[in-house]
Amino acid sequence: MTATMTDTPPPAAPKAPGAPQRSGRSLGQVLMIVAGALLLLAAVRMITDSNQLDSSGQVAAALGLAVPIGLAGLAGLWSERAGVVNIGLEGMMILGTFGAGWVGWQSSPWLGLLCGIGFGVLGGLVHAVATITFGVDHIVSGVAVNLLALGATQYLAKLFFADGSAAQEGGNPKQSPPADSLPDITVPGLSDGLASIEKHHWFLVSDLAGIVGGLVTNLSVITIVAVLLFVGSWWLLWRTPFGLRLRSCGENPVAAESLGVNVYQYKYAAVAVSGGLAGLGGAFLALVTSHTYLEGQTAGRGYIGLAAMIFGNWRPGGLAMGAGLFGYSDALQLRNGGVTVHALLLLLVVLLALLAGWKLYKKAVVQGVVSAVMAVLVLVWYLLTDEVPSDFVGATPYVVTLLVLSLSAQRLRMPKADGMRYRKGQGK
Repeated sequence: MTATMTDTPPPAAPKAPGAPQRSGRSLGQVLMIVAGALLLLAAVRMITDSNQLDSSGQVAAALGLAVPIGLAGLAGLWSERAGVVNIGLEGMMILGTFGAGWVGWQSSPWLGLLCGIGFGVLGGLVHAVATITFGVDHIVSGVAVNLLALGATQYLAKLFFADGSAAQEGGNPKQSPPADSLPDITVPGLSDGLASIEKHHWFLVSDLAGIVGGLVTNLSVITIVAVLLFVGSWWLLWRTPFGLRLRSCGENPVAAESLGVNVYQYKYAAVAVSGGLAGLGGAFLALVTSHTYLEGQTAGRGYIGLAAMIFGNWRPGGLAMGAGLFGYSDALQLRNGGVTVHALLLLLVVLLALLAGWKLYKKAVVQGVVSAVMAVLVLVWYLLTDEVPSDFVGATPYVVTLLVLSLSAQRLRMPKADGMRYRKGQGK
């Protein structure tokens, strides 16, 4: 009896609610994946002679398209880590575009930037009051915020931009007069040197030069702010007591309350930050992409940001990868059309073949066979055509998003209490 008790291992200590898990990849594994992706991209570029696949212009365009999506996804991450589903990100981005365009035209783009963030926070607080205080279904509230934001900005645009001095400066019911530009940053000397290396089209060396060159040339100040926000969010949510308490509200709010956490307060803070980040994404569209507010300029980026967040498994690093992937595919079809997208098919063949091999190695026979069949079909398409039809080119970013989400769906883990109604003292 004594021997049996001695040999029995003690039970594992329970983890705190929202405690970080060790299931993520190590830094060495991430670097190996990045190196493999660069080698594969360089090889595809050499084989297909599609030099625009990783040119500095392509990378810069992809970064500009990825920033608002990434900010929307980061906004969703803050909200959902606290247990509040935020379908209203699209509406908060719309509010951000209007606030930035309106104030940026009348004063300075910096004030417009702050106003865009403030308008987004206002939309977030509306969603917080409905879901946290009154217990409205999170999806219903988010859809309502989207509709209210769209209707309010359309009405205000007609009120402020349709006549008077605004009309004389180029305003109309669907757009504001142009605002001044925010500063861009270019690393002197480095950008020109990398551009000269890129022109030689050397294997891997020119590819690296094009990628780095796109990241250091005409870089918007908001892009730098967005990168800092991603790093700061990771540190704050996963490395501080504040972040542990906030994430515990999304995992088990009853247990968090029993430990003295003011769940309502943390949920409100998270949704307000979420609205501000979405508003910043809208301000980027208004002040950097077009230098003016335009009706419909968000174009569903709030929803795409949510998809990027899900792809990233509710973590900033994976979210950044998802936003970058969508931005890259979107820039590819906007800049280069069917010829370069056709070269991307060969890259897709290799990725599907690798996926098939991995699934078969893991004894997932059905998934491995399906991936292999898809790889063969895409290869046949690549070999029998010279260009992707224009109708399919426009759908490239959405097809890429759906494909990536379908392939990554099996490893996803959302916060356990995400979207659930919570009432103070309900655990008593």
